[in-house]
Amino acid sequence: MTAQILLSPPDVGALEESYVLRAIRSGWIAPAGPDLVAFEQEIAERTGTRYAVAVNSGTAALHLALLTLGAGPGQVVVVPTLTFAATANAVTYTGAEPVFVDCDPATGNIDVELLADLLHRLTAAGERIAAVIPVDMFGACADYDTLLPLCAAAQVPVVEDAAEALGATYRGRPAGSFGRVAALSFNGNKIITTSGGGMLVSDDAALIERCRYLSTQARQPVPHYEHTDIGYNYRLSNLLAALGRAQLSRLDEMMARRRDLRERYAKLFAATPGVRLLGDGDPGSNCWLTIVVVDPARAGWRADELAAHLAERQIETRPVWKPMHLQPVFDTARTALTGAAARLFDQGLTLPSGSALTETQIGRVLDATAQFLETHR
Repeated sequence: MTAQILLSPPDVGALEESYVLRAIRSGWIAPAGPDLVAFEQEIAERTGTRYAVAVNSGTAALHLALLTLGAGPGQVVVVPTLTFAATANAVTYTGAEPVFVDCDPATGNIDVELLADLLHRLTAAGERIAAVIPVDMFGACADYDTLLPLCAAAQVPVVEDAAEALGATYRGRPAGSFGRVAALSFNGNKIITTSGGGMLVSDDAALIERCRYLSTQARQPVPHYEHTDIGYNYRLSNLLAALGRAQLSRLDEMMARRRDLRERYAKLFAATPGVRLLGDGDPGSNCWLTIVVVDPARAGWRADELAAHLAERQIETRPVWKPMHLQPVFDTARTALTGAAARLFDQGLTLPSGSALTETQIGRVLDATAQFLETHR
């Protein structure tokens, strides 16, 4: 039986085992310890920020960031419609209303011209805008040269959703360093993983300390258990932080493997009309996932036909995120749309991209894709 090739499986081995074993033997099993402190410092250094607090998911990081910025009922938060549900869900946890903006069809990142128009309309209508959350889609940063001045002019804080983008850069500056605060994810399919986990990074010491306080059940600094706020059990454990430290030490190696695979996909599709790689040519991308976008009118085939061909050969693919405004749970939300995200959902396909893929597995994927292209010329 042919083994399944997964999209982006965890890339862990002997180094990760040694870090976790060392943490276990140290006795720091509780959600505190030296690996947790060191992991926060190392992530802050990697993202070019001054402070960090580790939590148990990227969603928790977004939730705490929004709470700390005061998001709540009667306010709106601007979110790209092309994103994973966690971005919008974190907004709803606070009681604020997500308002969705369409994407740039070339990159999948938030359409900043559309954002400018939306901010103008919301401000003119007297709406209270708690934040804008740009998402660094599939490991490539948003257009911050344009976006940050827009938000500054509107006096709206930016919460950078860099869940997919650790290691990426924009004009030489690291993902996670834009805006007031940024959220990272270390979920199992991300470029590095702690199995589950996330982190907030910022240059704002008070903001990070407020998030740290809320992430530990809002316990007051007294000998007994004293609480004056509702807190959350969001802290990352020391054991998982140890796993994260091992993964972080290999980040550059893992990005290089993903970039090499993307370049091989680019060569494979280069002569096929109507086919492109989303965001291709971005030197700062961490190449977390590679997306092929297919115009069926020019290519003569659809993305879902390639997906079916690969699935028959035990190769996993996945459609691009279904836009939030098309999700039943958000179908009454306010939007600013061009149709770009819906087209990417219809025409995009995420290909196997993981750094743990072996040469044999990569060969199977490329050969199967080449076979499909040959039969659809």
